[in-house]
Amino acid sequence: MSEPSGTAFGGRRAVPRNASNAAENDPPTMELQGVLPRSFRLQDYLNVTDVHLFKERWDTNKVDHHTDKYDNSKLIVRRGQAFYIQIDFNRPYHPTRDLFRVEYVIGRYPQENKGTYIPVPIVSELQSGKWGAKVIMREDRSVRLSIQSSPNCIVGKFRMYVAVWTPYGIIRTSRNPETDTYILFNPWCEEDAVYLENDKEREEYVLNDIGVIFYGDFNDIKSRSWSYGQFEDGILDACLYVMDRAKMDLSGRGNPIKVSRVGSAMVNAKDDEGVIVGSWDNIYAYGIPPSAWTGSVDILLEYKSSENPVRYGQCWVFAGVFNTFLRCLGIPARIVTNYFSAHDNDANLQLDIFLEEGGNVDSKLTKDSVWNYHCWNEAWMTRPDLPVGFGGWQVVDSTPQENSDGMYRCGPASVQAIKHGHVCFQYDAPFVFAEVNGDLVYITAKKDGTHVVENVDTTHIGKLIVTKQIGGDGIKDITDTYKFQEGQEEERLALETALMYGAKKPLSTEGVVKSKSDVHMNFEVENAVLGRDFKVIVTFRNNSHARYTITAYLSGSITFYTGVAKEEFKNETFNVTVEPSSFTREEVQIRAGEYMGQLLEQAFLHFFVTARVNETNDVLAKQKSIVLTIPKVIIKVRGAQMVGSDMVVTVEFTNPLNETLRNVWIRLDGPGVTKPMRKMFREVRPNATVQWEEMLRPWVSGPRKLIASMSSDSLRHVYGELDLQIQRRSSV
Repeated sequence: MSEPSGTAFGGRRAVPRNASNAAENDPPTMELQGVLPRSFRLQDYLNVTDVHLFKERWDTNKVDHHTDKYDNSKLIVRRGQAFYIQIDFNRPYHPTRDLFRVEYVIGRYPQENKGTYIPVPIVSELQSGKWGAKVIMREDRSVRLSIQSSPNCIVGKFRMYVAVWTPYGIIRTSRNPETDTYILFNPWCEEDAVYLENDKEREEYVLNDIGVIFYGDFNDIKSRSWSYGQFEDGILDACLYVMDRAKMDLSGRGNPIKVSRVGSAMVNAKDDEGVIVGSWDNIYAYGIPPSAWTGSVDILLEYKSSENPVRYGQCWVFAGVFNTFLRCLGIPARIVTNYFSAHDNDANLQLDIFLEEGGNVDSKLTKDSVWNYHCWNEAWMTRPDLPVGFGGWQVVDSTPQENSDGMYRCGPASVQAIKHGHVCFQYDAPFVFAEVNGDLVYITAKKDGTHVVENVDTTHIGKLIVTKQIGGDGIKDITDTYKFQEGQEEERLALETALMYGAKKPLSTEGVVKSKSDVHMNFEVENAVLGRDFKVIVTFRNNSHARYTITAYLSGSITFYTGVAKEEFKNETFNVTVEPSSFTREEVQIRAGEYMGQLLEQAFLHFFVTARVNETNDVLAKQKSIVLTIPKVIIKVRGAQMVGSDMVVTVEFTNPLNETLRNVWIRLDGPGVTKPMRKMFREVRPNATVQWEEMLRPWVSGPRKLIASMSSDSLRHVYGELDLQIQRRSSV
């Protein structure tokens, strides 16, 4: 194919950027040279009359390439693996005198050296790692080919042509959208950069279209299902559109490192008109509250159709959509939740909590924050740009937290490199290291300007790192993939390695920690149910033979799950006397009326207790977050659970509060069972129940799931789900 003409510069022709999969520029159907003789007749030469791609979901191509689940009528194959096509000619094909080849083209300015124009020669034997087409059958006027693609070719939607040679030039088939072919990453191909050896892992991390996201608090882990829907109608095109919107050069779209990094930037809309607008201010007047989404399908389809960012998302929404993007393109991916996730603003690998001399937090000096939890993604790939041993799972995070190379994105950062403190390796390893392995440091800021380190907690950050287990909805602890156990020599060595690579630590905590107090303080929060009173119980234990008096301060705040407080709803000071070698308990009553009017997107209450031992001036500090127990949405099914058969689904919600809920939206989703849908109820009175009934007709068999959410003006994060076993339709 001829290179497009352009402006000459420095002896080379400047070709415009080829950064859109959707843009096209059809090659000529005839490329003939010289003056044609009068005797030249097109029909005298081999002419293509039809092309068959075997692209039905039951055909070998889609079954062998694990693409039969895509709700897409085009041929979808994975790179590095042979597939079959059939070409019908106007007469029998004679290998000795007829010459033809297949061509694949992507983008508007195709070039062979960029991999955007691929001439596929007819060969006697296919060679691993190279494009080639082998004739495997000749019958009458038809030829069947086995086509082998390169395991590192561009991932995207290619246009296909057949070119036939004549003594006077090339005759080429005209543009036919029916022969368009999607080529995806291939975790089943050993030569592909995303190759994943274990079949159960491929089933989970590539083919599973329903996941579980863990949230809540370390002491009260909650989970919700999420519909990835990577095989749903229109989703593959939407994922390619995301890369087009990023103006990502097509030649880089075969590299999972580049694709995941671009995806990390584009899933959030912070600086590039990406997919989702993040919002943490509890005001969602012009969009959907983050907690209301049940999956990625609505979000991606709306983004592509409107060509505008979708409102709104928070970390689990970004992670859910990013997981869909990665799995849809064929990159193995999973969602990870880090409990007590640090947001280190000054890259000193520690979280500095400054206290005033009275014991309460100094919000002006405290810039770092600890998220109750934070969700990100891991993508599986080789890392040829790093030393051997740092491939495998890579952290990619699309929640916009910090700028990376001029854009809000994070990763891919090698999990193995983070564990060993090798934060010098790209991309964004120091930030991720601090998220999972920073120290929590309590510092008293004295009025004379000096700082005293009161306490260092080396175990608080990255308390637990989890993902969904393979083949089930349970929790899998992967903390040890990110960090060594506290106190091990390797753990200290990893921290020293991270510091050696340039992460600054301006406030030294070595040797300046005050000696341990004789009094130990802890507190517990009763099981807190939304809309009810509960107690906070503070315990002081005196391990000495002296009698101590203590002045304590309890602060209760409504907080975002990011650890940022919105409003203090409770503050109480109390005095306690602790006798020698004994303990005492103090109960603080929390009334529903104190917190109900202030609730945020997620019902987190954060308690901070500080105490000063009057006789020694020792300062004790503890903080805990709790998740309020909230109601659920109930889903029921009547009728046969069978492909093509109608079944009645009832979604039910009862208002547990003593107030009327207004603008109540209920959403229902379930890949293979229903397209995402929603229904609005103007108001739901206290203790009243609303029902929503729909007739659904499943189109995918096997284990499926229905997922529902409820959101209103004053109550959100209410979920429900139901497992289904959809039977195949019996053949008559």
